[in-house]
Amino acid sequence: MKETNPKDAVSTGKVPLHLCPDTVLVAGSMAFLEGAVKYGAFNWRRAGVRASVYKTAGLDHFLAWWNGEDIDPDSGLPHLWKLLACVAILVDASLIGKLVDDRPPKVPIDDLLKALQPLVREIKDRHADKHPHQNTAAEFPEMPRLLLPTKSRKRVTPRG
Repeated sequence: MKETNPKDAVSTGKVPLHLCPDTVLVAGSMAFLEGAVKYGAFNWRRAGVRASVYKTAGLDHFLAWWNGEDIDPDSGLPHLWKLLACVAILVDASLIGKLVDDRPPKVPIDDLLKALQPLVREIKDRHADKHPHQNTAAEFPEMPRLLLPTKSRKRVTPRG
């Protein structure tokens, strides 16, 4: 802070908007562009949103990204950008009273996580002598294909 500029003293008490990366604003804006074209800009502010719908959508994008799919094939946008939009809508809707809170009844998840810490340590200690290779996506040039049941795949039963 400069002693000679009184504006510095005033602005240091404001919300530090400069801390949110501009790249996040741009990425989110692209995801919101798709939503505006499909559903109308800020449509959730009029209709409201159910928390469960945006949890599901956000997790879909997160899981796709986590499993190696960077780009959403439906939109051509990165999954993380779409996840950002889902979270932003939840935040905005909750702040303006347009969030339908259909979350399940609260459970003491923090207590469960804390209670399991000794077991985590015990498991790690029990296997401290082992040093298995931890596989990463960078080591796999091709993603394994999932074999899902379909109507066309016939079940083969042995003859006896």
